[in-house]
Amino acid sequence: MTNLPGQLVDEVELPVERGKIREVARATFTTDPIHTFESAARAAGFSGVVATATYSVGVGHYRDQAAFVESLGMSISRIVVGSVSWRYLRVLVEGDVLTATRVVESDERREGKSGPMRFVTLSTRFVDQRGDLALVQREVLIERGAA
Repeated sequence: MTNLPGQLVDEVELPVERGKIREVARATFTTDPIHTFESAARAAGFSGVVATATYSVGVGHYRDQAAFVESLGMSISRIVVGSVSWRYLRVLVEGDVLTATRVVESDERREGKSGPMRFVTLSTRFVDQRGDLALVQREVLIERGAA
């Protein structure tokens, strides 16, 4: 199976919540108070508590991972993540509601040292409640032993 560029993989909503921002900040040992105190965030010029740069990783908890892998015609037991990158157009703040739309960018097969491999590049656009693009995530999935 080959996926076509632009093919929709999934679309989910990611609310940016103060409590979750605090949990992520604590889990990542983030010490900047703009991530935990509204007063510090407002003093720094933000409209509310600022999400950490890793906050958007939580979108995975809103996705049906097995269904998306199946929709790509891949075997989850043979997949490794080759790379992930994020490009922020603005900071995320509490109260944002992001719609994360993930599509196929490319689907290629290559011969590796241990046999055939498949490289599927996905792009997720995070659009906020005003319709503005806030963030783009790009990830490459590598399926080893792909037929």
